Amino acid sequence: MKSKFFRGLFFCFLCFPPILAAQTIDAVTAVNDQPSSSVIRINSNLVSVPVSVTNVSGQGITDLKSEDFRLAEDGKPAEISRLAESGQSNLNIALLFDVSGSLHNNFEFEQNAAIDFLKKIWKDGDAVTIISFDEQVEVLLKNSDNLQEAMWTLRQLRPTEKPTSFFDSVILATQLIDQYASEENRQAIIVITDGADNTSVGSLAAALSEMQRRNTVFYAINPSGASIRLNRINMKGQENLEELAKATGGDVFVSDDAGDLEDIFSKIEVELRSQYLLHYYSLNSNMDGKFHKIEVSIPKRPNLNIRARPGFLAVPRRTSDR
Repeated sequence: MKSKFFRGLFFCFLCFPPILAAQTIDAVTAVNDQPSSSVIRINSNLVSVPVSVTNVSGQGITDLKSEDFRLAEDGKPAEISRLAESGQSNLNIALLFDVSGSLHNNFEFEQNAAIDFLKKIWKDGDAVTIISFDEQVEVLLKNSDNLQEAMWTLRQLRPTEKPTSFFDSVILATQLIDQYASEENRQAIIVITDGADNTSVGSLAAALSEMQRRNTVFYAINPSGASIRLNRINMKGQENLEELAKATGGDVFVSDDAGDLEDIFSKIEVELRSQYLLHYYSLNSNMDGKFHKIEVSIPKRPNLNIRARPGFLAVPRRTSDR
């Protein structure tokens, strides 16, 4: 118990700036107060909803207007106050790399695929944070708008033989990108990991709590392939990834071999390129502390695939969240 406590203190003060360390401890201790995993906290009664739209072939749909969408809160129609059309809003992205002992086989392929992805998705005004994690979480690049710097940073990654603090990396990444993003920016975390965790101070619930107080969408690439079904540890790791993605409107991909990494990154690129940002004022103006379900539809084009977060918890964000 004592060694875990000191490891926790060491993690917070070494890896987090002081203000972020305080926020992480708060997220861990407050998470038991959350009544639902599929929630997002909101700053006022203004709610921002990232929405990705693709057709049956997986191609991004980028020609939609505000009047094409219908949005409901708890089954009641809600008026969309404004829409950032596909490709208009800037992207604050965090790339997380698991460098622990469990992911060595295709490490160089993963690096190269991530670099190619960043080159394809990048546009002026975007920003990237790069984090590596084994038992320690290390911020290698923070909110950079320099693509060349980001690619150089990715090339410097090296695998280790150490255990994994996956949840702590998600908590820190979420705090960092939200610290710099405006309400008009989209936020996304993309992580390459098997989802296993054995040394984090924070928990899965704490990571969910941090992400759902913000507008972060979570994508994961699990390079374990078919082995995710071989034992309980691998299955639990995959379940962790799926829970984070489902609660934020993201997705999880399983890579069976290094050759499919480029295709997986391309699918994530399509989703982000075809992502809209809907804003509306909640019908619940009193902040009643309850979970409210969000449903997004496109009535005139019902065959399109829509990916969006499932709802929000009507609790004001703490002032320390910004």
